[in-house]
Amino acid sequence: MVKLNKIYTRTGDAGTTGLVDGARVAKHDPRMAAIGAVDETNCAIGLAAVVLNGTSHAAAISRIQNDMFDLGADLATPGEDFAPSAMVLRIVPSQVDWLEAAIDAVNADLAPLTSFILPGGSEAAARAHVARASTRQAERAIVALAASHPVNPSALAYINRLSDYLFVLARALNANGADDVLWVPGASRIA
Repeated sequence: MVKLNKIYTRTGDAGTTGLVDGARVAKHDPRMAAIGAVDETNCAIGLAAVVLNGTSHAAAISRIQNDMFDLGADLATPGEDFAPSAMVLRIVPSQVDWLEAAIDAVNADLAPLTSFILPGGSEAAARAHVARASTRQAERAIVALAASHPVNPSALAYINRLSDYLFVLARALNANGADDVLWVPGASRIA
C-alpha cells in the first residue's frame, strides 16, 4: 500500500527522477517520456470517465485506468525480466486478452465502417477520441523507449490494443456508429 505524507521530496530538483530499482534518470530520458505519456493518457481517459460514470462502460474504463498505473509501474522497472512478482508490477498477457475481449464485445454491436470517421459526434465520443489519440502518443513514446531499452512485450501489446478499444468505444458512444461523423475526402477543395 502506498502512503504519502509529503508530496514534494526535492529529490528531482536537479532534473532527475527515481525508478523502481532505485536508479536515477534524467527527466527527459526516453523512459520518463514514456511514463509521462502513459500518465497523460490516463488523464484523458479520466476525462472520458466523467461522462461515462453510471453507464455500461464505466467498469471497463475504471479497470483500464488501474491497468494504466500498472503500465506506468512496468515502464518504471528497468530490466529484461518481465515476469511479475509480489514486488514487481508487469503488464501480463491476461490484461491484453481482457482488452481484446472488451474490444470484441463493444465492436459486436457496431455497423461495419464504410468511411473513415472524424473525431467527434457526442461529447462522450469526442472525449474517447481524445483519449485514443493520447494513447497513440503514449504508444509512440513506448516504442521509442523500446528502441534503446528492453520493454515488456505485453506492455506494448496493451497500449496498442487500448487505442483500438477507445476507437470502438467512441463509435459505440455515437449511437453505435449511427452518429459517427464521416470523413468526406476532398470536401473542402476548390476545383
